[in-house]
Amino acid sequence: MPALLLRTVGRTNLRLLALLALLCLAAAPLIGDRLFAPAGLRSMAYQLPELGLLSLAMMVALLSGGLDLSIIATANLAALAAAAVLKAAPEGASGALLVAIEAGALLAGLATAAAVGLLNGTLVGYLRVSPILATLGTMTLVKGLAIGLTHGSVVSDFPPDILFLGSGAVGGVPMPLLLFGLVALGLGVLLTRTPFGTILSLMGSNQQAVRFSGIDTRAALLRTYMLTSMVAATAGFVMMARFNSANAAYGESYLLVTILACVLGGISPTGGFGRVGGLVLSLVVLQLISTACVLLDFSQFLTLAIWGGILLAVSLIGAVRDQLRPLLATLRAPLPRPAGRQTVDAKGPSC
Repeated sequence: MPALLLRTVGRTNLRLLALLALLCLAAAPLIGDRLFAPAGLRSMAYQLPELGLLSLAMMVALLSGGLDLSIIATANLAALAAAAVLKAAPEGASGALLVAIEAGALLAGLATAAAVGLLNGTLVGYLRVSPILATLGTMTLVKGLAIGLTHGSVVSDFPPDILFLGSGAVGGVPMPLLLFGLVALGLGVLLTRTPFGTILSLMGSNQQAVRFSGIDTRAALLRTYMLTSMVAATAGFVMMARFNSANAAYGESYLLVTILACVLGGISPTGGFGRVGGLVLSLVVLQLISTACVLLDFSQFLTLAIWGGILLAVSLIGAVRDQLRPLLATLRAPLPRPAGRQTVDAKGPSC
């Protein structure tokens, strides 16, 4: 039964579930019912999807063996592109015309994000630029464009249908959480049940071998970074709708936290391995810690310190386990059988 549970859930997910249970037990006597009261759960449900969608975008890049430092800038530029279309709409638009304008705004944001992903994919896949350098340059370029076009100002006051993406609910489920769940489920299926997902994981494990096997890794990397940017654009829409505004500097503190969430969730920083389920659990752990610190009136810097400490502890446990694995394998190995005895009689030894 333990072996079946380990294969089904995964070692990383079991550790995260155990960590989540310990956190709940530790927080219960300090906070009481405030953490798990309807208001607290609702607050977490509205806050988690922003970081969650950006972490999903980072996960896709990490699985390929790369990195995307431009996801925050891409999310903000996509939101600003959508806001520009909404602001260009004629006053008094309603009904089908307003719906068409809103749909066009979201499509404009996705198209903008796809263009950024196309640039990243071309640099990394076709020109063989290091993912760190390529996406760092793209991040600077995109942020500069966003600030230059808006002069650093905030664009606000959007239609109710757009605001519904960040503050509405469907059947009692917050709309941002529903969007996050749909994107996570779609990525989970894409990464585990399609040839693209298999190629992505194989590239993260050994891109050279994948290239020699006849697979066009350049096109695969192009699709990877376009997918990353479009998932980031979804996060930009959620932030735009929740804040009722768009700006070039929103969510900048999330960049390193997305990497932390991915690594804590079992996504290999060198690529090739990881599950969406592990990332979701790590996000729940991080959000639970953040909400508990707010309720306890702790500094946000202490929250970051706790997040970093948990990541270091998990990494240390993994490193110790890897060091002890050869020793444990030696101890579990069967002992050699003793050599067969020779029988001796009066005439001498016999075989």
